[in-house]
Amino acid sequence: MVGGLLGDALMEVAFRVDASTLIGSGHVMRCLTLAEVLADAGARCYFVMREKSGSLEKVVRSRGHQVLMLSSGESGKTTGPSESEPTHANWLGVSWETDASETVLALKGIELDWLVVDHYALDCRWESQVGECSKRLMVIDDLADRTHHCDLLLDQNLGREPHDYAGLVPDYTKRLIGSDYALLRPEFARARALSVEERQTREPGSILVSMGGVDAANVTGDVLRVLDTIEVVASCRVTVVLGAACPHIDEVIEQADSMHLETRIVVNATNMAELMGEADLAIGAAGGSAWERCCLGLPTLLVVMAENQLPGAEALERAGASISLGWPDAIEGTLPRAVLEVMAPERLLEMSQNSAAICDGLGAQRVADALEEVSDE
Repeated sequence: MVGGLLGDALMEVAFRVDASTLIGSGHVMRCLTLAEVLADAGARCYFVMREKSGSLEKVVRSRGHQVLMLSSGESGKTTGPSESEPTHANWLGVSWETDASETVLALKGIELDWLVVDHYALDCRWESQVGECSKRLMVIDDLADRTHHCDLLLDQNLGREPHDYAGLVPDYTKRLIGSDYALLRPEFARARALSVEERQTREPGSILVSMGGVDAANVTGDVLRVLDTIEVVASCRVTVVLGAACPHIDEVIEQADSMHLETRIVVNATNMAELMGEADLAIGAAGGSAWERCCLGLPTLLVVMAENQLPGAEALERAGASISLGWPDAIEGTLPRAVLEVMAPERLLEMSQNSAAICDGLGAQRVADALEEVSDE
């Protein structure tokens, strides 16, 4: 178990991660989850983040971690991927060389035990250049689409296999692969037993809609519009969760007020485990929150919001935990059919049991333990 100490020294951990209206909030939120497990054990955590609209700097600071901000750059200026650049290179806003140099400068004077990198725009070149900053380096990835130079690699996605990273990481890299390592806040593991138990006998009557922390395209509004026309859920209560960075909050609130369905809006929820526990069915993005829903045995109709979410959505559907609605432009047809299929209590119970078998909510502690184990090698 992580004790926060390496010998007699305090563990020092930095995270290089960004959030924005383009990137979303999921990368920062899962890094925060790991940081909080480490901090609870006595570690000191730093977040190196680039200034962007929706950066979540205030959220990170509010959790008690130090934030080292890099200049804004010009997100989207990069001309697009080439054979030598990651597919998501334009997420960075600057060249990888500039980002590496600025990161090294930001961390100057801090004796890091670990640098954790969670960024689709960065690869082995960046990792090699910043290696001087830290004794060890960890990468969090979901794509298996570029090479890494790291001591520890985490890919928490269902269906991913260690061999997917063959040739992409050095032989010595310890690989943490699969949903056993999903980075969930402790509240989900604590709520798991009761949430799963209550679903055994409860009649379906509550729907949770959650499209991620940003939802720049207002997919939430599209879901509500279609949901309000489906007769089989006419007596259901709907809870909509929006992130504080969502640009459509006022619009969604106005829409909810005019709906036939009883609908409440929750902005910047601090009790997601409770809200998920109350729901009988979720309609949500196929991102990191999918593992939270699995932990609580919450059946989900998944909307694919980004290309990198597609494999996870397909894997969850194969496991019988979810039904994929496809891309947002398909939900007008796929949502009514899926709702009709799942609203039978026996179907929801089957999906709930399949969901709960995927993730137990203890992944963050397993990852924290792995950090210490690799440090001791």
